[in-house]
Amino acid sequence: MFTDFLSFMVLFNFIIPVSMYVTVEMQKFLGSFFIAWDKDFYDEEINEGALVNTSDLNEELGQVDYVFTDKTGTLTENSMEFIECCIDGHKYKGVTQDTDGLSQTDGPLAYFDKADKNREELFLRALCLCHTVEIKTNDAVDGATESAELIYLSSSPDEIALVKGATKYGFTFLGTRNGHMKVKNPRKEIEDFELLHTLNFDSVRRRMSVIVKTQAGDVLLFCKGADSAIFPRVQNHEIEPTKAHVERNAMDGYRTLCVAFKEIAPDDYERIDRQLMEAKMALQDREEKMEKIFDDIETNMNLIGATAVEDKLQDEAAETIEALHAAGLKVWVLTGDKMETAKSTCYACRLFQTSTELLELTTKTIEESERKEDRLHELLIEYRKKLVHEFPKSTRSLKKAWTDHQEYGLIIDGSTLSLILNSSQDSNSNNYKSIFLQICMKCTAVLCCRMAPLQKAQIVRMVKNLKGSPITLSIGDGANDVSMILESHVGIGIKGKEGRQAARNSDYSVPKFKHLKKLLLAHGHLYYVRIAHLVQYFFYKNLCFILPQFLYQFFCGFSQQPLYDAAYLTMYNICFTSLPILAYSLLEQHINIDTLTSDPRLYMKISGNAMLQLGPFLYWTLLAAFEGAVFFFGTYFLFQTSSLEENAKVYGNWTFGTIVFTVLIFTVTLKLALDTHFWTWINHFVIWGSLAFYVFFSFFWGGIIWPFLKQQRMYFVFAQMLSSVSIWLAIVLLIFISLFPEILLIVLKNVRRRSAKVTKRLPSSGTSTIFMLSQTSSNHSFSWSE
Repeated sequence: MFTDFLSFMVLFNFIIPVSMYVTVEMQKFLGSFFIAWDKDFYDEEINEGALVNTSDLNEELGQVDYVFTDKTGTLTENSMEFIECCIDGHKYKGVTQDTDGLSQTDGPLAYFDKADKNREELFLRALCLCHTVEIKTNDAVDGATESAELIYLSSSPDEIALVKGATKYGFTFLGTRNGHMKVKNPRKEIEDFELLHTLNFDSVRRRMSVIVKTQAGDVLLFCKGADSAIFPRVQNHEIEPTKAHVERNAMDGYRTLCVAFKEIAPDDYERIDRQLMEAKMALQDREEKMEKIFDDIETNMNLIGATAVEDKLQDEAAETIEALHAAGLKVWVLTGDKMETAKSTCYACRLFQTSTELLELTTKTIEESERKEDRLHELLIEYRKKLVHEFPKSTRSLKKAWTDHQEYGLIIDGSTLSLILNSSQDSNSNNYKSIFLQICMKCTAVLCCRMAPLQKAQIVRMVKNLKGSPITLSIGDGANDVSMILESHVGIGIKGKEGRQAARNSDYSVPKFKHLKKLLLAHGHLYYVRIAHLVQYFFYKNLCFILPQFLYQFFCGFSQQPLYDAAYLTMYNICFTSLPILAYSLLEQHINIDTLTSDPRLYMKISGNAMLQLGPFLYWTLLAAFEGAVFFFGTYFLFQTSSLEENAKVYGNWTFGTIVFTVLIFTVTLKLALDTHFWTWINHFVIWGSLAFYVFFSFFWGGIIWPFLKQQRMYFVFAQMLSSVSIWLAIVLLIFISLFPEILLIVLKNVRRRSAKVTKRLPSSGTSTIFMLSQTSSNHSFSWSE
C-alpha cells in the first residue's frame, strides 16, 4: 500500500510547478533591465538613468499603497539660492554693492533704520566661518587667491548658498589652510581666524557650531541651525523681532536658519579646550562626549539674525503627486524642515489642495494648554470623530470615497510624534498611537515636519504593521533618508546633490522624483500583471498536463501506468512550454504605455493583489479541468469504435497518450498566443518555434532505435499516428473545442468594449523607449512609443 502511494506521488508530482521558481527568477532578473534601459529615466544633467539594485521587487511596484517622500532634494531641486536675511530684526533683500556694504529694500517687514554696522559684519562673518565648505580655484590648487574665481564645495547646498550670499554683501570666504580661515571684508582686507573646534550639523541637534580665535585674540563661538534648536539657547528678549521674519519666510516656502554667537572668556576656553581634547581622545562614545560639551557651551548665546534660502520645486513634481493620488496611493511627506516651509511646499506640489481641510498635531497646537497630554488627547479624539464616522472602513471603499467627501490633510511635527509614541507605551494612558493611526488612514495626505531620521523609519514601520500589511514605498535623496528607505518594502533613491547614500541603499534609484510616476504606473503595473499571469499559467498548464494522467488511472486499474512517455514527462516543463511563457512575462503589454501613465485609475484595478485572488484562481482551475477532460475523453470517445489503422493494426497505449499529449501541447501554447496583446518577433519565434520543436523532437525520438533503451515503445509511433487522416482531424477538432471558451470570452469582451465605446485605436508598431523590436500586433495590442 505504501509502495502504491509512493508510486502515485512520483506519477503526479508534475502538478507542482517546480520549474516555475526558475522561470520566475529569470523573469525578474531579465525584466529589471527594462527599467535600466528606459530612456525616459535618463537625465542629461547628471548623465545617468535609472539603476536597479535588486530584481526581487519588480511586481511590488504595482502594489504600492503608501508613498513616503522626503522634501529637500526629492520634491525640490536642492539647488539653493540665497534670497534674504534679517539682522536684529532688520530685513536685507535685493542687495546691491555700495560703500556701506549693505543696502535695504522696503517691504512689509522692513525697518526704517539699519542694524548696527558691527552687528551686520558680525552676522556676515558668522556665515563665512560657521560651515564645512571647502574651496578650490581655477588657477590654484593649494588655496585661493584674490584674483582667482572661487568654487565652493560642500555636502550641504545650504552652506554653499549662505557663503555665496555673504559674498554678495562684500564678505568673501577665501578658504581654510593650516587650521586658519581667511575672509575678505568689503574694505578689501584679509581677516584671519584660527579654527579651534568644529561640531558638524546633524539631524538630531539641528545645528552646527565652530569656535574660532580672532587676530585680536578673542575666542568666539558661532552657531547656526533651525529656529527650534537656536531660540531656546539665546537670550529671550532677542527672539521676537527675528522670529517674525523666520515665520514669514517659512510661509513663503523658504528654508530658514538662525545665527547666534557667544564670546568665550580665556579662562573658560582653557577648560573647554581641555575637555574637548579629552573627548577627542576617548576610545568610546567620542561623538556623544563632544556633543555634551558643545551642548553646555551653546547656552545663553546672542541671536544675530536669520537667513532665507529658496529651494525650487522639481519639474513635474506636482503632476507626479496628482497622478499618485489619482491612482489611489496615499502620499506622506516626511521632512526635517520647519512646518511653515514644508506646508508651503506641499501646497506648491499639490499634496494639499486649496479645498483640503488641514488638521494640525504640532507643538504649537498642544502648547495652548498647560497639560500637553490632555490637549493632545482632546485633539486626537476630536479629529477621530470628524474622520472615522465620515469615511467607510475599508481601504478600497475609502479610495472611491475621496472624490465624494471633504479631503483632509494631517500635519504633525517630531515633538508631537514622540509624545504620541511614548504615551502609547504606557499601559495606564490612552492609546494615542492607535487613535493617531486611525486618523492618518482617513487623511488623503500627511505632512510630518521636524522629523529626525529614526522618526521617519518609525512612521514607515507603523504603517507597515497596519492590518492588511499595506505595501510601502519610500523615496529620498540624502543620508537622513536611508533609515526610512531601508524600513519600507520598496526603497527608491534619488541621485541627488547630497551624496549617493540613498541611491546605494535603495532597491531602485532614479534621477528625479517625476520618474516615480512611470516607474509605478507603467513598469509596476506591467510587472505585476506579467508575474501574476505567469504564476496562473504555470498552474493551469500543469493541471492540464496531469489531469488526463489522473483520468487514465480509472481505465488501467490504478496500476500506476503512465499515459505519456518518459521523455515527454521530462521535457514538458523544461523544453516544450517554458520559453513562450517566459517571453510573454517579459514583453507583454496589455495596455498602452501612454494610457497607463495618463490614466492613473488603471493602477487601482490591480491593487490589493487583485489578479491572484480566489476568483481568478478558480477560473484558471476550472478552465484547466475542462480542457484536461476534453483532451482525454475526446480522444477516448473518438477512437473507442475506430481504433484500427488502415493496415488493420490496432492503436496502442502509447499512440493514445501521444495524441493526448499533442493536443495538450498545442492547446496550452495557443492559449498563451490568444492571451498575447503585444506581438514581437521574439513572441513569434518562441511560440511557433516551441510547437515546431515538439514536432521535430517527436519525429526524432520515434524515428531511431535507441541502444540504451530496453523497450523501444515509442519507435515510429508519432510518424504512424500522423499518417492517419482521422487523427489529424481529431487533433484539430479537440484543440478547437478546448480553446472555444477562451475564444468566446475574447469575442464577448471586444463586443462589450465596442458597445461601451471605450475601444481605442492603438498603433500597430512603434519605437520603444526601452529597446527596438520588429513586431506585429493584435487588434488590441500596443507598443512602447515615445
